Amino acid sequence: MILPVYAYGHAVLKQKAEDIGPDYPALQELIANMFETMYASNGIGLAAPQIGLGIRLFITDGSAIEDIKPDGFKQVFINPEIIEEFDYKWDYEEGCLSIPHVRADVNRHSKLVIRYFDEHFKEHTHEFEGMAARIIQHEYDHLQGILFTDRINPLKRTMLKSRLQNISIGRVNVSYKMKFPKK
Repeated sequence: MILPVYAYGHAVLKQKAEDIGPDYPALQELIANMFETMYASNGIGLAAPQIGLGIRLFITDGSAIEDIKPDGFKQVFINPEIIEEFDYKWDYEEGCLSIPHVRADVNRHSKLVIRYFDEHFKEHTHEFEGMAARIIQHEYDHLQGILFTDRINPLKRTMLKSRLQNISIGRVNVSYKMKFPKK
């Protein structure tokens, strides 16, 4: 089932998410719905707060990005914890399904180590680099209540203020289901 993506301005996008356990209700169905929603929205990552759930869960699939390692990078991250971010930092233009038609350069580390549970609650600790690391950092930020616009140059953020306000009141045209904050 395709779920609506919560738009910029929803309180859940600015709140720190909570851990979940293996007994979380209908977890496998939720994960399947998140993948279906992400694909329908042409995304490469989706965090639970973006569908209105304040839980520590995000998914990724970087198949659309050339040269991403591991191949395709389709993954489920439950209760993730970034242990370390390291190596050089680099700028790259990011966007977000919750903030449609807004893109800006974000400076992030090129490598990270993350501990997380997969969809079967098997624990993993992996190192990721390049675009995979960037996608993880972007989605992880959602679980911390941080949007990519919080990480951009303050002048650029000021310049985007009216566009962000328009998104928060539903003045944006997108090809996927969105839920806008109540006026």
